[in-house]
Amino acid sequence: MAKRASTHESLALAFEMLKRIPRSYKVTASELHEQLGQVGIVRDIRTIQRNLEMLCEHFDIEKDDRSKPYGYSWIKGSEGLSMPNLSSQESLLLNLVEDYLTNLLPANVMASLNGFFGEARYNLNPFTGSKKEREWLKKVRVVSETQPLLPPKVDAEVFQNISDALFNDKLLNIEYTNAKQDQKSAMVMPLGLAQQGVRLYLVCRFDGYENERSLAVHRINKAAISTFGFERPKGFSLSQYDADGRFGFGEGEKCQIEFTITKQAGYHLLETPLSEDQVVEELDEHYRIRATVVNSKQLENWLNSFGEEISLGEL
Repeated sequence: MAKRASTHESLALAFEMLKRIPRSYKVTASELHEQLGQVGIVRDIRTIQRNLEMLCEHFDIEKDDRSKPYGYSWIKGSEGLSMPNLSSQESLLLNLVEDYLTNLLPANVMASLNGFFGEARYNLNPFTGSKKEREWLKKVRVVSETQPLLPPKVDAEVFQNISDALFNDKLLNIEYTNAKQDQKSAMVMPLGLAQQGVRLYLVCRFDGYENERSLAVHRINKAAISTFGFERPKGFSLSQYDADGRFGFGEGEKCQIEFTITKQAGYHLLETPLSEDQVVEELDEHYRIRATVVNSKQLENWLNSFGEEISLGEL
């Protein structure tokens, strides 16, 4: 016989479901089932359906049973629960968050915001939304400095577990494919997530090592959350890891570079310097530039990209 849920568990489930009932569009039992699963609330679909029927009886929730799957929403004019009316400006902000920060927010946080994202999309749709805020979404964009690439495919369950382990400081058992296409397995300490262009990287420490490495998330085939937690290394800083050029395949070693570059190709370095100590000498048709930078493969590729427009001094 199945174990009967306690009153506390039943109330907690009902509350979580109420938070996810939208005001301006319909949600199905299957969609709620998936949303709850993303935040660790695992119930079978029949339990979700029974609770929806109960909520319809006791709250201002209506069921659209004109066709299957049935949809549920708050009755128009109802105050709802934990779903305040979003302003046009708040809807705009949430649209941008959903577009650009999806992979940088904890998966459980993103899942808990699904109702708000849906409400924001509804508020800015062409039929009911505010025109000014809706048009703003067409006026701004994050653009790539390099050849645009399609993002690699990331397994949803793998990302969910990585995000949860990172959020809760839990060790991860992973299986991954390295750059040589060898299959590897390891226990790692997840320390950070970073997005570089279309790629997402997990910064971690391998069990038994004292240094950090970054793994491309799309190359992680399996990720299981360990029951064991860990204390984050006191000396580790994700921002310093980035500043040390680790995402550019460097080791944090600084070097002095000097080069001459045509004015046409190098003018942007007057506006966006390579470093705080950059020195620029203007010549007839070139700039001579000296700067202290992190020595990395990324630096080498960047210098080589200028071809004959640049002449390197000693590195």
